[in-house]
Amino acid sequence: MKTQKQSRVDSLEKRMAATTNVLQHMMNELSYIKDLAVGTLETIKQMPDYEQAIEKLKEKMVEKTGEAKEADAGGKIIK
Repeated sequence: MKTQKQSRVDSLEKRMAATTNVLQHMMNELSYIKDLAVGTLETIKQMPDYEQAIEKLKEKMVEKTGEAKEADAGGKIIK
């Protein structure tokens, strides 16, 4: 009986170690993606016409939000 219990414990320990390794790898990847996103944003901010592009995006969002409010009020979107 002890051999079966020990075997089961060993199996669970291996599975826990594998799970820990996968989670650590995912945390490293997430950190890399965050750094990449921040670097990309900072690069884009240095481009000419960045402020104008942001203003256009804000206008589009206001238009979409207005459409969504019309849909909530009337039941369908009018374009």
